[in-house]
Amino acid sequence: MHMIINQTYQTILHNNQSKIDKLVIKRLIFGVNMTAVVLSDNSIGVASTLFQKRSRPHKQNRYYGDFSPSKYCNQKVSDLFKFGRSSDLIDSLRIAVLNAISSKQVEAANYKIIYNTDPIDLINIDTNKSITLVGAFRSYIDLISKTSAKLKVLELDENIFIEEHKKFYIPAEEYKTILPNSDIIIITGLTLVNNTIDGLLSAAKKESQVIVVGPSANVLPDILFKNGVDIIGATRYNNPDLLFMLIQEGANAYHLFKYCAQKICIINE
Repeated sequence: MHMIINQTYQTILHNNQSKIDKLVIKRLIFGVNMTAVVLSDNSIGVASTLFQKRSRPHKQNRYYGDFSPSKYCNQKVSDLFKFGRSSDLIDSLRIAVLNAISSKQVEAANYKIIYNTDPIDLINIDTNKSITLVGAFRSYIDLISKTSAKLKVLELDENIFIEEHKKFYIPAEEYKTILPNSDIIIITGLTLVNNTIDGLLSAAKKESQVIVVGPSANVLPDILFKNGVDIIGATRYNNPDLLFMLIQEGANAYHLFKYCAQKICIINE
């Protein structure tokens, strides 16, 4: 696990070790777009599903252990975070589980939370400032491109842009050049899953307004806040059965928000 994820998990453990030690994975689905989990305390977590490494393992490297198909459920949460192997699905599952255990902590803590609000509504985008999106949020590109802001979009794959948005595309590997010159930075929660969040936050200048947003961004805020994040665009779920049905049928985040999820913003005060 990378720094921010590991420190977030350790922060949760600090006052909740006995509770976390008892938690097990109760229900799990790896959807084509998202991964969802329900833990034994009925907390719900969602994360983007990674499918970057598509090569099949050599026969001698095939894995049939505790965290493999048919064996995930009833495994202890603490064992997942001690587990030494890494894969796209394991990384997706870790963030989904971290989001689930974080949800109870956020509810019990005294964070400033604004409900039924998208973080884009809390920042001033109608300016001459430089705004960088890390991830091709189509709705955000539509909004920001109509203002006087200088928009750039860091993304791994230019082909996911519609034609009229390609002019904003910057290859993701150029983040060290782009982010230090950005006044507002909006980062997809997927960066928590693919372990790129650490480098992105370290490249941002101290004065930048930084937002992390998306279904994967439901982690306990403390460590993100300490690393310069101002707003977390998180999600709450109200119907796990419908959530699982949507995800197994290939839902994207906008489907969840229509049927069984609520946008919330957690503010760094």
